[in-house]
Parts: sequence; C-alpha cells; structure tokens
Amino acid sequence: MQPPTIVDRIVRHERLLLGMTLLAVCLGCWAWIVPMARDMYGAMSGPAAWMMTADWDAPHLLLLGAMWTVMMAGMMLPSALPLMLVYAGAARRRADGRPGVGVPAMAAGYVLVWTGFSVGATLLQRILSAGLVLSPMMEARSPLFSAALLIAAGVYQLTPLKRSCLASCSAPIDFLMRRWRDGASGAFRMGVEHGVSCVGCCWALMLLLFAGGVMNLAVIGALTAFVLVEKLTPLGLRGARLTGLALIALGVWVLATRL
Repeated sequence: MQPPTIVDRIVRHERLLLGMTLLAVCLGCWAWIVPMARDMYGAMSGPAAWMMTADWDAPHLLLLGAMWTVMMAGMMLPSALPLMLVYAGAARRRADGRPGVGVPAMAAGYVLVWTGFSVGATLLQRILSAGLVLSPMMEARSPLFSAALLIAAGVYQLTPLKRSCLASCSAPIDFLMRRWRDGASGAFRMGVEHGVSCVGCCWALMLLLFAGGVMNLAVIGALTAFVLVEKLTPLGLRGARLTGLALIALGVWVLATRL
C-alpha cells in the first residue's frame, strides 16, 4: 500500500481547511468593516474619510457598494458553512475522493446573490440619504422610519415566505438532496439558489441596519449573532416567531415613546 500523497492528506482534512479558509475570509471582511466603523464614529480621518463626501460620484458609489458587499459576506458566510461542509463531503465521495472546485464555486454563487442585495441596499441608502431620511452618519433621522422598519421586519418574521426560506437555509442535507447538481457549474448554481433562500430569509433583518445605523458595530454584531442562532440552532422557526413579536413590540414602543 502506497503512503498517502500530499493531495490525499489535504482531502482528508478538507473540512478543517474549509472552515479555516472561511474563517480567514470572514476575518478579512471584519478587518475592513471594524476600523471603518470605529473611524466613522471618531475622527473620520482614516478608513471612513471617503464617506464624508458631498459628491457621490461613481468611485464613491463603488466604495459604498463594496462596503455593503464585504459587510454582507462577513455577516452571512458563517451561516452557510454547514451547507459547504456537507457538500464538500458528498462531492468527494461522488468523485472517488478527488478534490474539486465545487466548494469555491458554491461560495461564489452564494456571495454573488448577496452582492446583488448589496447593490440594492446601496441604491436604497442613497435614495434615503437624498431624501434626508438618513443622516450623514448613516442613521435614521426619524423615529417613525425606525419604528416602521422594526414593525415590518417583525411582521415578515411571521410570514409563510419567511418560514419556507428559513427551512431551506437551516437544512443543508435536505437542500442538497433536492437541489444536487454535479460539477463546478452545478455547485455555483446551488450556491446561487441557497443565497436566494438566505436573502429571502434575512433581507428584512438586514434592512434594520438603516434603523440602528448602517455602520453601528453593535447592530452589525447583534444581527450576525441572530442569523447564526436562527439558522444553526434548534430554535429555528420558533425563534423567528418570538423575534418577530419582539420586533413588533419594539417598534410600537418606539412609536409610543419617541414621537
């Protein structure tokens, strides 16, 4: 019996490598977002200085879109790790142990969908800023607007579409059994489909960034933690319902106390 090759060793530890790679990507995202957020609430002379422009030309819009994309990748990729781990093992078995490019292709499809969401969020932010709904600090000026976002997000948590998307996002084995496609192109398409389900699950929650502050680290961290709990723990649908009711109650409280 021949000793294992370097490739064999890599394949044997693919899940560890995948987890470490994903962790590195997420840390890279946060390594850009955190200093920018801290500078935004500080001197605004460092990574966030470009946000203080009065002329939102194409380069500044591209930077804003990149900020949203990196933020969404850092917040959402950890919740997609179970799907990629299950896919990596299944793909290796179907390919007789030969490693492939399926996981990077799946991750690319997933991030592409959230990039599309980020483009929409960028345009929405500029519309809200132009209408003076958001301050230069990317925070809601009106308690009424914040309350509307909270109540809308809470109501969405209780809808059948939310339940359907969350069920798809939180069951990677079932998702792969129903949607499996071979090859890198198939993995990319599955990544896109999973990304669509995740956007369907979380878009209303992500829009709460406009209520609490787009670059508010406490809000970003809280939403990231909630998405992980909602998708990766047994709370699942029950947690979504409870959170929906809590968001509605918080929105009503804002209306009652801030107006």
